[in-house]
Amino acid sequence: MFTAIVAKVLRLLPNQAKKTPMLPRQEVEMKKDVLVETSVQPTHISLYYPLGAQQKKFPVYINFHGGAFIMNEKEMDDPYCRFLANEAECVVLNVDYAKAPEYPFPKPIKQAYDILQWLKGRAGELNIDEEKIMVGGQSSGGNIAAALCLYLEEKGDDQPLLQVLSCPMLDFVTPHGDKPEPDKWRSRYPQVAHFLNMCYVPEKEQAMHPHASPVRAEVSGRLAPALILIAEFDAFRPEAECYAEKLKAAGVSVHDERFDGCSHAFTHLGPKERAEEAWQLIAGEIKAAAVSYKH
Repeated sequence: MFTAIVAKVLRLLPNQAKKTPMLPRQEVEMKKDVLVETSVQPTHISLYYPLGAQQKKFPVYINFHGGAFIMNEKEMDDPYCRFLANEAECVVLNVDYAKAPEYPFPKPIKQAYDILQWLKGRAGELNIDEEKIMVGGQSSGGNIAAALCLYLEEKGDDQPLLQVLSCPMLDFVTPHGDKPEPDKWRSRYPQVAHFLNMCYVPEKEQAMHPHASPVRAEVSGRLAPALILIAEFDAFRPEAECYAEKLKAAGVSVHDERFDGCSHAFTHLGPKERAEEAWQLIAGEIKAAAVSYKH
């Protein structure tokens, strides 16, 4: 009860990332809002179709926004989804996933899996190529994207063409106080981060599960190729670097890019030039993965 009350209060705080986007809002061919039934809860998604593109079947990129697993909504990523749709010439599916503590681990992962199955089942009517699906997200959204790939591998399902992990939070086992937190207030009060973590993984056994802490997973070379964006001044930098090396050691194709001078969530909070560079990189990798895929 206490965690739910505090989470609701935190959700009332202004979202600076939504208020001042790093990219201008582009026009797209169409933005389609859909309510998808999942095993977790009915889920609002938005589909962005690229402006002026001629494909009959589009590649699709599934986006999971950031927000410490407990707050924010898909609309904070509206300008970025528009940008990626146009620049990568793909459909972007933006997910308003279920939030903790009401929906703790592993519910958002199962929800993401259900949405993926829904997407594949409606490929024809949505004009998407079900063999050209990619996933990605920022911070907590990066965790969900990485966990989804691990979940698909566990089930023996096909992997996405690409997983994009931007400043991902991948380790619930290491206490936040032991992470290199550059922010003086978060460093002084790691209890806040501990509270956020407890909302998503209230039990120690859950924190240790590889789908909650992908950095702890025994990874397979069959996992999706990865683009991992790492900020120099980010408490989650070591776990992102560790996961990149772990994937490489398993034989997964990894492009890990460190953005020096940047902090956590720089793609949404700036500096603006580095954020624009990051989004251009993501769009380029999405487009390249779709173009290079052979049926």
